[in-house]
Amino acid sequence: MHVTYSLRFLERRWRALVLLVSTLFTLQTAAAQRPAGLRGTVADSLSGRPLAGVSVGLVGQPGGTDTDALGQFRLAGLAPGTYQLRLGALGYRLKTRGVVVVAGETRGLAITLATTSLNLAEVTVSQPRDPNQTLAAISHIDQTLRPLNSAQDLLRLVPGLFIAQHAGGGKAEQIFVRGFDADHGTDFSVTIDGLPVNMVSHAHGQGYADFHFVIPETVEQLKVYKGPYTARFGDFATAGAGEFSTKTSLDRSQVKLEVGRFDTRRALVLLDLLGSHHLLSKKAESAYAAAEYNFTNSYFDNPQHFKRFNGMLKYTGQLTDNTSLTLLGSHFNSRWDASGQVPERAVAEGIISRFGSLDPSEGGSTNRTNAYAVLATALPHDAVLRQQVYYSRYNFNLYSNFTFFKNDPVNGDEIDQTDHRNLYGYTGTYDRDNRLGSRNLHSTFGLGTRIDDSALGLRHAVQRQVLDTVSTGRLYEQNSNAYLDETLELTDRLTVNAAVRADLFVFQFRGQRADSAGGFLPLSGRVTRGRVSPKLNFYYQLSPAVQLFARSGLGFHSNDARAVVQGSGAFNALPRALGYEGGSTFKPVPSLVVNAAFWALHLQDELVYSGDEGTTESVGPTQRFGFDVSGRYQLTGRVFFDADFNFSHGRLVDAPAGENYIPLAPTFTSIGGITLKNPNGLSASLRYRYIDSRPAQEDNAIRARGYFLVDAVASYTQPRFQLGATVENLLNVKWNEAQFATDSQLRGETTSVNELNFTPGTPFYLKLNASVFF
Repeated sequence: MHVTYSLRFLERRWRALVLLVSTLFTLQTAAAQRPAGLRGTVADSLSGRPLAGVSVGLVGQPGGTDTDALGQFRLAGLAPGTYQLRLGALGYRLKTRGVVVVAGETRGLAITLATTSLNLAEVTVSQPRDPNQTLAAISHIDQTLRPLNSAQDLLRLVPGLFIAQHAGGGKAEQIFVRGFDADHGTDFSVTIDGLPVNMVSHAHGQGYADFHFVIPETVEQLKVYKGPYTARFGDFATAGAGEFSTKTSLDRSQVKLEVGRFDTRRALVLLDLLGSHHLLSKKAESAYAAAEYNFTNSYFDNPQHFKRFNGMLKYTGQLTDNTSLTLLGSHFNSRWDASGQVPERAVAEGIISRFGSLDPSEGGSTNRTNAYAVLATALPHDAVLRQQVYYSRYNFNLYSNFTFFKNDPVNGDEIDQTDHRNLYGYTGTYDRDNRLGSRNLHSTFGLGTRIDDSALGLRHAVQRQVLDTVSTGRLYEQNSNAYLDETLELTDRLTVNAAVRADLFVFQFRGQRADSAGGFLPLSGRVTRGRVSPKLNFYYQLSPAVQLFARSGLGFHSNDARAVVQGSGAFNALPRALGYEGGSTFKPVPSLVVNAAFWALHLQDELVYSGDEGTTESVGPTQRFGFDVSGRYQLTGRVFFDADFNFSHGRLVDAPAGENYIPLAPTFTSIGGITLKNPNGLSASLRYRYIDSRPAQEDNAIRARGYFLVDAVASYTQPRFQLGATVENLLNVKWNEAQFATDSQLRGETTSVNELNFTPGTPFYLKLNASVFF
């Protein structure tokens, strides 16, 4: 009996042991089948600061990702084994690293990249995290190669974008892009570090984008988005958007002095404030100050006495492994006299010279103070939360005279436009990398609001003395918005980006405007309007060197609150834009990057507020289509070629044939050049700009004249100093910068004349500079 019991006991133990071994074997087999993963952080090898936008992938494997705002990345769903990890970013040495991943585990990595000279062979044509960048590789290359001499040069970094100045250097430039005379920004959105530049319901024009408060030497990156295909951008982003960002740190401190023709003088200081010291954290931190002062009398007969000051402080710190903080404060002010635009007949009849002025009292002043804070936090489940609050205090006072003595033969037609504004805003984004089955899914949810509170005025003046009021009042305009953006890898080669954006606007204005009898009529009201804008984009990676894309989306630009609350424009408060395009970014040879796109854009109504007259104008619906091609080629390790060609065809939809031209819309533009780039020693660039002649009014009876200009830049750089020279209009071409078909009347004339009015472009202009680094 005792023996039988012992045998049963041993049998039970044996069965338990067999079951345990079988279970362990099953678990081991299951673990071997479970996917592995990689996650890591990429930082600059010198400063230790995290690097965003670094391309991360596996050699020989399709797909990949980019580092997020905290320099972090994740590659999931990997089969166990040994891989070669590839990391690349423009201006950094390409890095490969062998890694072994074990089934069921996610391996962590900390990687640093070292800076190096530009090599186009290492440029990738895909953007996994931000695929809607129209010219990602192109704009990164340009930022590295193009010399920057002024705030105007920053906007010219956008391929195919032309600018024109026509009221002194302190005023926002007129923008031309993709068949648009976008005025001062009505159809092109501009931001700097997430801070909006365009002004809604501005005293001078809708979407007014004065970019002169940015010091060019502080700009680190530009991202270009053509068309209304990106959910992150709402108002004004119909033809596209330019997203600029300033440097997070300085490689070295700098003092720079410039002198040039026409009494031009400029001083710049860039100062690293921390060095190896710490302020709020023991981790990577940086803080710097930047300031510039600029003076010129310009090339006009009437000296401009142009003065501009810019000051800026910026702090960026890695508070913890998962949190970064950015703080910025800046101030800008400018004052100038202007020569304005003049009629051709005034020059032809010898009343003034080509660089003369009919009203020397034109000019103005403006200032802007900005502050923002950005907190980025890494959350569980591969998510990043970025929150930004910002504030701007803005003042603007402009004296202009476009029609001279047409409306008031005695005192003249000078006007005074004023804008005293407070701008508040919040933007929050939640980014997360997910898996949908075996496929990567990147999700972004955005939420924001913007409030403009401004006192606006339009007055009649003579010699900068106000005579009477045309309109005045208080603006309150708020935009609340939210969007959801999803990017899914449908296959190893095909990616789809689908998004939807919702905007709600409150237009409110309380004021009055003059009537024909010399009294005043109320100009007041409150209108609420909303707009939903879906987007759908496809990207196909035909090969590592060829990406095809098809993009589509709905967008809008808001109209001036004064026009909206009057009632006539209420139903067109947010005229819709429909855009679509197809094309490719590809590298036919390793050292050549090309972007080409066929595009079309339809606007529901180009209804805008004319700040010069205080009236609302509508040209009705419009349609445009065109072709863009950009190429960047590296001939040798130091020599680069670039060229952009942009063709567009635009027409007014409801106008009869022959009277349906879109005034001032460019039809063909081209920009290009050759650059010698050396980290030390001699660097030089020879560049051209071309824009064709185009209709200045609907019937094409008056045409704006095209031009071809050549500019040159040279510099000699050593570790401790730099000497340089800039020449604008090297061939001394006589050209018109800004041009309009204007109905004007000169003193002594009995009737007005409709003809081309223009602001002459700069003649041959030489400027020298010297910098000291420390």
